[in-house]
Amino acid sequence: MCGLFAAYSPKAERVLEEIYLGLCALQHRGQLSAGVSWISEGSVHIKKGMGLVHEALSQQELALIDANAAIGHVRYDSSANTGEENSEPIGADYAQGPVAIALNGSLTNAAALSTYLTNCGAIFRTTSDAEIILQLMAHQPKAVPLEAFETALAKVTGAYSAVALFDGSLVAARDPWGFRPLAIGRKGDDYFVASESCAFDIVGAEFVRDVEPGETVVIDKRGLISRRLPRTAERHRRCSFEYVYFARPDSVIDGVSVYEARKRLGACLAHHTECPENSVVAGLPDSGTIAALGLAEKTGLPFESGIIRNRYVGRTFIQPTQRVREGGVKIKLNPQPGIFNDKEAVIVDDSIVRGTTSKKVIKLIRDAGATRVHIRIASPPVKYPCYYGIDTPSCEELIASRMDTDELCREIGADSLKYIDCDELCNAIGLPRCELCTACFDGTYLDEEEQQNLLEV
Repeated sequence: MCGLFAAYSPKAERVLEEIYLGLCALQHRGQLSAGVSWISEGSVHIKKGMGLVHEALSQQELALIDANAAIGHVRYDSSANTGEENSEPIGADYAQGPVAIALNGSLTNAAALSTYLTNCGAIFRTTSDAEIILQLMAHQPKAVPLEAFETALAKVTGAYSAVALFDGSLVAARDPWGFRPLAIGRKGDDYFVASESCAFDIVGAEFVRDVEPGETVVIDKRGLISRRLPRTAERHRRCSFEYVYFARPDSVIDGVSVYEARKRLGACLAHHTECPENSVVAGLPDSGTIAALGLAEKTGLPFESGIIRNRYVGRTFIQPTQRVREGGVKIKLNPQPGIFNDKEAVIVDDSIVRGTTSKKVIKLIRDAGATRVHIRIASPPVKYPCYYGIDTPSCEELIASRMDTDELCREIGADSLKYIDCDELCNAIGLPRCELCTACFDGTYLDEEEQQNLLEV
């Protein structure tokens, strides 16, 4: 899970400051590094660095650079390769001219393609999946950039949204299954592409539509042109975890308001919650807060902002090491004094992945005076690894994979623990279950036949 933001303006010459602002709006999608790329005088230019957007990039410097098209990226890493060399965008001046690429997602056949390309003489500078696409393009020296880009995408499998910059055009693409979101915005004659629609507000653009699964969008002086990848999946697999956790609540993804979906997820928990009148509902900020509102409204229990978040600490789930995650929890959350005194606390969270946060928060709430602590989770148990770009590479890291619900409840120290199921999840999101990826919950991955049917050799 990373964040993409791109801009094309037929008239303006300084869009890089808008890229900076758009990336700030998508900071929740990645805190490891940030970067921007543009093309000038026939060559690719890239600025990137480690840390948050304001640490990695200079807004003042970008505002002075002339460019009418650019792409940007904020990164969180789903592997151990956290060095700056893997920061994106990446770019090159190859046989057909300059090109820059940024990717959100994970290619499931990256290892095989990397081996193939290395045997063909490719020299890799990174372990980034984006470089796989760049190298596939470079091995088509006679194809024009757009053709080479689309041919490269036809050779990869997995989950991705991508933006690419050629000399004179901006290109955006979404994988045939639609795992990762990608949206189009517009302000006058200027076009924007972003991982989430919320990023358009900061630059004064209006949401136009989502990039469709299997669609390639070309934006240049002619306007917006839609193209289709050679093959498109019969069934879409939009990531359900985007609605549960990743996306900002003010985003709309594939026609579904994330805010409304999270309230409905919380309302589903009402069927799993029987607490006495002296109970109080609170959400773990920020992604559990809206589900807590939905639960409180449905049950009639009072909602309180019972847990305060330190705004200067990042999202603990996407920190690169367990030690940093644990340290982050200690300084990130604090109970509101007096809220839980002599009350039964019903605490709503979006998910339990590693269990790091839940165990410590429960202790904090007991210490704040709660008589009992009930944990309600607005998603099913996360039991299976994600191979599509989420940082859950093994079952050993997933606490719900190692324990049943009763064991997990005892492990985190709660008085009760309840989840919703996959049917409730999909109904709350409002998309058919067959169009949502629930692999991290139920283990239903794309099978080899589905992937091979779309793979062009």
